[in-house]
Amino acid sequence: MTVLLVLALVLAGVLVLIVRQSFPQVDGSVRLSGLSGSVEIYRDKSGIPHIYASSPGDLFMAQGYVHAQDRFYEMDFRRHMTAGRLSELYGKSTLDTDKALRTMGWRRVAEQELPLLSEDTREYLDAYAKGVNAWLSANPNASDRSLEYSILKIQNGDYHPEPWGPADSLAWLKAMAWDLRSNMEDEIDRALIAAKLPRDRVEQLYPGYPFERHSPIVTTGGIDRERFDQEAEPRLRLGTGAVFQSAARTLDAVPSTMGTADREGIGSNSWVVSGAHTKSGKPLLANDPHLSPQLPSVWYQAGLHCRQVGPECPYDVTGFTFSGVPGVIIGHNAKIAWGFTNLGPDVADLFLEKVDGDTYLYRGERRKLESRKEQIKVAGGSTVTITVRSTAHGPLINEVMPDAQPSGEANAVALQWTALTPGHTASAIFALNKAGDWAQFRSAAALFEVPAQNLVYADTSGKIGYQAPGRIPVRAKGDGRWPVPGWTGEYDWQPGPIPFEQLPSVEDPAEGFVVTANNAVIDPSRYKPLLTQDWAYGYRSERIRTLVEEAVGKGKVDAATMSAIQADTRNAFAATLVPALEKVDLAGPAKQARELLTSWDGSQGLDSAPAAYFNAVWRQVLALTFHDELPEQARPAGGDRWYEVVRRLLDTPDDPFWDDATTKNVTERRDDVLRQAMASAYQELADRFGEKVSDWRWGDLHQLDLVNGSLGTSGIAPVEALFNRGPIAVPGGKDAVNATGWNAQKGYAVTAVPSMRMVVDLSDLDKSQWINLTGASGHAFHENYWDQAETWARGGLLPMRSSPDAVRKAAAHTLKLSP
Repeated sequence: MTVLLVLALVLAGVLVLIVRQSFPQVDGSVRLSGLSGSVEIYRDKSGIPHIYASSPGDLFMAQGYVHAQDRFYEMDFRRHMTAGRLSELYGKSTLDTDKALRTMGWRRVAEQELPLLSEDTREYLDAYAKGVNAWLSANPNASDRSLEYSILKIQNGDYHPEPWGPADSLAWLKAMAWDLRSNMEDEIDRALIAAKLPRDRVEQLYPGYPFERHSPIVTTGGIDRERFDQEAEPRLRLGTGAVFQSAARTLDAVPSTMGTADREGIGSNSWVVSGAHTKSGKPLLANDPHLSPQLPSVWYQAGLHCRQVGPECPYDVTGFTFSGVPGVIIGHNAKIAWGFTNLGPDVADLFLEKVDGDTYLYRGERRKLESRKEQIKVAGGSTVTITVRSTAHGPLINEVMPDAQPSGEANAVALQWTALTPGHTASAIFALNKAGDWAQFRSAAALFEVPAQNLVYADTSGKIGYQAPGRIPVRAKGDGRWPVPGWTGEYDWQPGPIPFEQLPSVEDPAEGFVVTANNAVIDPSRYKPLLTQDWAYGYRSERIRTLVEEAVGKGKVDAATMSAIQADTRNAFAATLVPALEKVDLAGPAKQARELLTSWDGSQGLDSAPAAYFNAVWRQVLALTFHDELPEQARPAGGDRWYEVVRRLLDTPDDPFWDDATTKNVTERRDDVLRQAMASAYQELADRFGEKVSDWRWGDLHQLDLVNGSLGTSGIAPVEALFNRGPIAVPGGKDAVNATGWNAQKGYAVTAVPSMRMVVDLSDLDKSQWINLTGASGHAFHENYWDQAETWARGGLLPMRSSPDAVRKAAAHTLKLSP
């Protein structure tokens, strides 16, 4: 026992030594070859850096250095992922992922994009790469870089990180576009369900957006003289199973690079309130993007400041960055603030193809498939070569999975996606960062091609606005909701996307605020270019609108009001489902549980017994209603689309979906399902927490595990324990404003979260606030590894300082970089 104790103490000491070796230097001075002048980096107690330089080149070089200090392993992991090179790190276990990503060709597109970017953008990408590589050169040993490399060295001792390059940064933007793509999975799910059910019953599961109950983002205007005019009156303008299973497996193999494993959890809230409704008389802007949780968080907070802001050095910006990418993605500068939510336009289509040998059918003729070889190096194994084949519509995504067995008239599926065409999104980041007014902001937005986002805007002059940017295709035929035949050519995309000038935009709306939460952008009766038909259904956006209107009615809005709205946990579907549950005859102990719902207001706090029971009932309703008829992949996760589906079914108690197709000589109706759901939910919670219903707590069911994005899923328990944290009980729920989503197919564990929160006060930018899901550091056991998580979980925010005086006053560390 003594020997084992001594050994454990020695190993612990070695671990601590290795861990501390990887921590960044945050005080003192460092000489950095390539700088043209000195740079100061101030970090507060949360480890958030503010960088001060006299030239853009030095500023972005220092940003690359700082990102590498805190997050290089994450950056290296991401670039291997986006390039389809994970097997170089981890061996054959990641081979399917690499095959899928090589087929998509993200890295190839990033390399093609580089020469299309502005000269300034290319210079900034180069400067950023120089900063990353300067850090790499100063840390030649694996243990000096991070604990992950020390562990990787046990399995793959020959691995050494290569220098960073501009394409590494651009490829990550492709990953962002992939994770925020639109309805590709819905296309496949529709086709899979249609193999079992008639088309009219499939359409029941994809109801139209409820415009009569939930407002779109833009409520006025239309296209006039080839431009969107918010004052204009609208003028109408004319303008098989095995294959899908194979395509679905390919898409599933592509990793969720931004931590969006639960697709129904993707979303965001953002809204902006004009000074007419605020206590300060200046606008307030709030934003919280919803992604799946990961550790470290996908976001990295930072300030990038030119000492003298002017034409030669125009940047003074604070906000959320991506490690691996220069600039600020969401945030504010000295004059404007902006936020993102996923617009979700239909920017990807699946084309069914007729392939024969090395040709495919197109408009009555046989064309030769484009073909390329991809060699995938495998750690500990032989190099694997795959052949990627493409039609005019894009790569054949069903061909990279060895178990695919296409059949039927169509024997292949091609993916056409806007992000596979080189674009200018990288230039948009820098243009946003230095924009000083509404016109410059819109010019920057015009460059933001993929992923298409809802952009909300506010500035210190008092203006607020909204802009929909993005490269959105124009289809010759079809609405993008179903896979279409590629061989006819009639569903092809037109040569150009929807012109930017025709995309919806609002400046200083009459109601004095703009709300976006992935709801419909505009009613298609007044706007004819097709954006998509697969929106979120407006439950979050309508709740935010209600709360903003209530706040305006009670008096002037302040930052605390905005933060309280972000933390709202109300389940918007409870008001629909609970009355239906209360009408059902019910006996036994479940009747006592149902009484929890009688006076419940729908809030989902940690201690709420009604929330625990309601969500358990909802999960049972979905399973009892749909599992008997839907293929496993298309079964409901429980988001707001299913709110709409069940809302309509509640009005039709004899609908076939209520009937259990697996029971013979019995026809179940609505109340039978609701009764059984309440009984089963009671039994589930009683088995887990005891029969005393008042002791049930939503926080005991609804918990968040923070899982490291790479080694946290290694399958090796001691390794996972080094990097993962939690669980943390969290309030909220799926499609609440505090959107801590969960997947009804898997349980109540949190699968999607507000990945950060931000409230910008345009009256005094130093009064702005923010929070990250985890922390600044990517180094396990560093004090800033997950130090923001507890504050985040309770809905709190930290000061978002940006002025030189505020930054220096809060500085806990100061590092000077010299040439």
